[in-house]
Amino acid sequence: MQHRRLGRTDLSVSLICLGTMTWGRQNTEAEGHAQMDCALDRGVTFIDAAEMYPVPPTAETYGRTEEIVGTWLAARGTRDRVVLATKAVGPGERFAHVRDGKPRFDRANLTRAVEDSLRRLRTDRIDLYQLHWPERSVNSFGKLGYTHVEDEATTPLAETLAVLADLVRAGKIRHVGLSNETPWGMMTFARIADATGLPRPVAVQNAYNLLNRTFEVGCAEVAIREDIGLLAYSPLAGGTLTGKYLGGAKPAGARMTEFAFNFTRYAAPLAAEATAAYVALAREHGLDPARMALAWVNTRRFLTSTIIGATSLAQLNANIDSVDVTLSDAVVAGIEALQQRYSNPCP
Repeated sequence: MQHRRLGRTDLSVSLICLGTMTWGRQNTEAEGHAQMDCALDRGVTFIDAAEMYPVPPTAETYGRTEEIVGTWLAARGTRDRVVLATKAVGPGERFAHVRDGKPRFDRANLTRAVEDSLRRLRTDRIDLYQLHWPERSVNSFGKLGYTHVEDEATTPLAETLAVLADLVRAGKIRHVGLSNETPWGMMTFARIADATGLPRPVAVQNAYNLLNRTFEVGCAEVAIREDIGLLAYSPLAGGTLTGKYLGGAKPAGARMTEFAFNFTRYAAPLAAEATAAYVALAREHGLDPARMALAWVNTRRFLTSTIIGATSLAQLNANIDSVDVTLSDAVVAGIEALQQRYSNPCP
């Protein structure tokens, strides 16, 4: 397993990060534990969770994924062997069940969110604490165009960083990360941190895959120049790039079979056509489509870690195998040609 430095910290994380958002809904506690056992045995030392998980989020399942990670850490005694990341919920109509329906990135909300996550995770510290999405209105989650909202009431970024600084000083979190952020957000957080001595973001967790390379447009340069490396989520576009949904197939138990409403960004008109082309390219070169897609993400200059999710140990092992896949120049050229033909059909 390869490891890469997390921002400008003294931490290194495995190239593959174990995503957890199916645990507590599609996967049982025992299955979640088995996945963590397997991943750790294979050198994956980076685990990413979120207070809102599992997905799709509901009031009944809120926090369950963190609880599953916590029972594993307690049962196995593995806390010092892993880098543990989780995320704080931002505002949104779907989160009326979180902190009286008014989750924000202010002092009261973040302090309570961290304390609750620590309790569920059964640990005294979180290695990477991320803001799950911005408070302000941005173009993310399938939206390309930016619409500005005048006089939007949001917590000042400096105030958010000040709260996080206090949590770092208290030893409750070690480092700060962003998620679903824009170039402006990444740079502004970094600029404030550098000017004030507040915690500097060390990573950004955004969607990135062969069907959605929008991170490259503006965020990639910031990631490289500012050492705010990408933690790529949905590297298989919600499983789309495996090819298992082609031809209208709906495999039993698959996330877009059971929860299609939550993954509409991968049902764009050109998605199936582009996916078929990538699957054909992989097979033309004797590659498994999923491993090709993951191996390509793994090699990006601005990437720190690729977050993989699985509902079975077979899927998990196959995804981890991507670290050993080397893509030929012909495959890379084929990928770039398809990107020109199908430019980001699933932003």
